[in-house]
Amino acid sequence: MAVDRPRVAALVRELLEAIGEDPERPGLRTTPERVADAYGEFFSGVGMDAAAPLAHTISVTRGPAPDTLPSGAVMLRDIRFRSVCEHHLLPFRGHAHIAYLPGEEVVGLGALPRVVDILASRPQVQERLGEQIADAIDASLDTRGVLVVLDAVHECVTMRGERQSAASTVTIAARGEFSEPTGRAEIIALLGGVAR
Repeated sequence: MAVDRPRVAALVRELLEAIGEDPERPGLRTTPERVADAYGEFFSGVGMDAAAPLAHTISVTRGPAPDTLPSGAVMLRDIRFRSVCEHHLLPFRGHAHIAYLPGEEVVGLGALPRVVDILASRPQVQERLGEQIADAIDASLDTRGVLVVLDAVHECVTMRGERQSAASTVTIAARGEFSEPTGRAEIIALLGGVAR
């Protein structure tokens, strides 16, 4: 579903009036359209299938025995993302770190950032975002385990209320063999202790 940009622009114009501004003054005259364009980008993931980038897998069965599978994790660190918090419609941004234990198939590494982007490009809360990323990877790749660590700065924390400009939020979503802390200790160590 595409964002209805004319409707967003009209609502932004109304919002400017509601806060006591003149939407026709020179500095604000094109603001409604610019906000509508930004919202088209920010919320481009609404209605998209987050598992679609994971559809093209690569078999990892190797060696003379047909059941030979890789024993270690596949990990992609420092995937930058941005999202909009659904509570205040303020942005949050940070890094996603994803690790998974392959079953019989892996996916091209470029698919993982696409999953993150689709799910982050909708009104979100960080806790749910991590869970949705983990679920999409786990279900699509039939993994033995998935770990998603998100470390993000929220503008609702830095710009309002207590205004904690140095605070970041870390969340962990785990599936399968990574569900127990001992199962994910090695991966957390590889992240440099970002999530303990």
